[in-house]
Amino acid sequence: MDAGVAWLASVHLDRPVAPGIPQVFGAGDGNLANFLWDGSTVRIVDFEDSGRSDRAFELAEITEHVASWVEHPLDVSSFLSQFDVTRAELGRLRDCRRLLALVWLFLLLFDAEGGNRRNPADAVERQSQRLLDLLG
Repeated sequence: MDAGVAWLASVHLDRPVAPGIPQVFGAGDGNLANFLWDGSTVRIVDFEDSGRSDRAFELAEITEHVASWVEHPLDVSSFLSQFDVTRAELGRLRDCRRLLALVWLFLLLFDAEGGNRRNPADAVERQSQRLLDLLG
């Protein structure tokens, strides 16, 4: 937690998105259950958090969502290799992944302390390690 908060204090995520990063309409919810694959087409459901976004944030939202690793781990490297990400997007992707990993650490801590656990007992420890790996 300390490493994540220290990183957050050192970055400037409040700045406007760099000009080289294309804006997109994004789902805003990386839960893998929201992406339905029929063998040839992916369909997206649940647009509750949708709106103006960018590809780097949306990719980070998918790769760092707890659903991408808690039960059936997503091969993040393979997944991200499917996208032609620009140099500008790579930096933003890294920062967004770190931010969302920190957000998930807070959410999982809240879940664990709330007594209404929806995730495995070791989820907080696993998420802590994911965040440290991203910060490393």
